[in-house]
Amino acid sequence: MTRELAWQLLRSGSETPLRDVDRAASEAGLDARDRGLLRRIVGTEVRRRGTLHALVRHFASGRPDADLAAFLHIGLVQLLFLDQIPDHAAVNTTVDACRQQFGPKRAAYVNAVLRRVIAARVRGRVNDPRCDLPKRELTLGEPVFPDPSEHPLLWAQDALSMPVELMRRWVKRYGEERAFALAAGALEEPDLSLRILDTPTGLESPSENAPFASTLDALAALDIPLRPGGHPAIQLAPAACTETVLRSEPFARGLVTVQGETALRAAELVDARAGERVLDLCAAPGGKTAVLAQTGATVVATDASPERLARLHATIERLALGRTVEVASIEAVNAQDEPRFDAVLVDVPCSNTGVLAQRPEARWRFGTASQHALSAIQVELLRRGARHTRPGGRLVYATCSIEPEENHRRVVAFLDAALDFELEHEIDSLPDPRGAHGPVDGGYAARLRRRT
Repeated sequence: MTRELAWQLLRSGSETPLRDVDRAASEAGLDARDRGLLRRIVGTEVRRRGTLHALVRHFASGRPDADLAAFLHIGLVQLLFLDQIPDHAAVNTTVDACRQQFGPKRAAYVNAVLRRVIAARVRGRVNDPRCDLPKRELTLGEPVFPDPSEHPLLWAQDALSMPVELMRRWVKRYGEERAFALAAGALEEPDLSLRILDTPTGLESPSENAPFASTLDALAALDIPLRPGGHPAIQLAPAACTETVLRSEPFARGLVTVQGETALRAAELVDARAGERVLDLCAAPGGKTAVLAQTGATVVATDASPERLARLHATIERLALGRTVEVASIEAVNAQDEPRFDAVLVDVPCSNTGVLAQRPEARWRFGTASQHALSAIQVELLRRGARHTRPGGRLVYATCSIEPEENHRRVVAFLDAALDFELEHEIDSLPDPRGAHGPVDGGYAARLRRRT
């Protein structure tokens, strides 16, 4: 059942198959163990898709169609990247799922290819980038990937599963070594970044806060190992604990939410204060809304689609923010003619290149056409946020991208056109999976002040 569900998600045409895991697992009635396995299979397939394509090209005879290749990917994920699954279980369950879907002939083909990979796979490394699997103690016994000294971008696309278009930009901007490191950092699911909501923003000694300590104790009782992040309110849990956290009592009661340090600092840059009226213009799923509401400000939160508004409502209900957060339709907000908010947060849709470890599917959407479409949306949302900012008020523009045209250049172009705003502060960070306190997302935020 789990492998068949994984195949259905990967062949569904969805741009966000990893986000669809919970829905599919609930509809199928999967228990927590199988739900976690489904998440790991789908997430690893998306993260390692370039490598899986290269392996299929090398080890499969002929050119399997997309349906058959998806089953091969599912089997290869288990054989090469999920250590806890024995080879016989990985092969048999994948072949059985393929047989149920397509019959014995195609199942036999999948079986043959997977066993060919098992025969080639060797534990350890030979320090040949054409053979070794990045970030794994496995080598394939023969060259599978291009030679990086001759074709560095093609090697990165196959071995690091990062599309050539992104790698070309990053190499030009950061140099080859740093660009490869950024791509390698997005190969594995990062630790889960948790914000403990009982912690006042900026608290210097959270361990002395009784509700904070109580929440940590409740998570520890579920065998969730935690360690402090770089922000006082952030705790880090192993990615393997994701299902346990999301189904825990502290999460259900709104004591814990999933939020990265960079996203949290972008919300704090708004500098919302008690008694102020703040607009969160692209609020779903509501993590930054919660940060704004925690200050005592009255927050008006909105988003563009019914689906995103539903996610926003769910977060507000779980975090019990109904008294301080008003969810409004985008039409109702736009109908306001005069600027009336002390601060506006515009966390725009973006390429997500700063969070490719968490949102691995975004790398496969990146391209010239998608960047042009995002540019138009970002320009419009920034203009709209400015219109709702009162004189003397603050406008914060934020992304989880590391592409300059979405970040600093976007703000500079806006300031050139909107002469009544000035830049006060910027945050610009690259993703760092090995930060001093744990993984840090990439992203950008700028606070602008409207002149009085």
